[in-house]
Amino acid sequence: MALEKLRAVWERKVFGFAGKMTWLSPTLVTLVTLPVGIFAAWLMASAGSDKTGGWILLAAAAAVGICQLLDGFDGTLARATNRVTRFGDLLDHTIDRILDIVWLVAIGMNVAWVGDESLGWLAAVLTLFGSYMGTQAQAVTGSRDYSGFSRADRMALMILALAVSGTMALTGNEMSGTLFAPWSGVPLNPLSILLVICAVGGLYTFIRRFMQAKGQLAILDEQKPLSVSEGDTAVDADAR
Repeated sequence: MALEKLRAVWERKVFGFAGKMTWLSPTLVTLVTLPVGIFAAWLMASAGSDKTGGWILLAAAAAVGICQLLDGFDGTLARATNRVTRFGDLLDHTIDRILDIVWLVAIGMNVAWVGDESLGWLAAVLTLFGSYMGTQAQAVTGSRDYSGFSRADRMALMILALAVSGTMALTGNEMSGTLFAPWSGVPLNPLSILLVICAVGGLYTFIRRFMQAKGQLAILDEQKPLSVSEGDTAVDADAR
């Protein structure tokens, strides 16, 4: 959540510059993020633990960083040039969710560093749960919830894990030990630790955002109670 605030600061810095780029389509900027992100996923999945693999992981970290810059710039460009659209927001969030899943699964598929797809899928699914609850909270309360382990926090940690792993491969350093059961066969390293943190962070975020939305809805129900007329099937109000 702290990095979400830094993202707002960065947007204010580039807003004036973006306002002059009327020739560039915000949708195009958003779409470019997808192939760059898929390329980053391929790098994550294919990197070995040798020096070549180290350079590949550093390239993956750079590619994720580029995706983050594009992800932050498309919305800024749209607002600065008065081209904000609902479809643009939908497209941006859709690509974010796709890359969230693809990146974590790709890391789990990496034989040299993790080698257990189930851990990658678990991290991806729980991350998706947290993101879903933020969107659902916005749908029912009217305000987006960025609390918990946000995407900005997750991406910063991913870039760090990729960079550290790449540096370890280049210098020949490695961590000893393995993860806990049922992943006791997964080596302990920055990338496997990243997957565990994302899984735990996703679950924590899901629960936190659910509880916060529950509290906000309780206040809304007191201020503006739902009224269901006889025969009205448009509103499904459970008596609790």
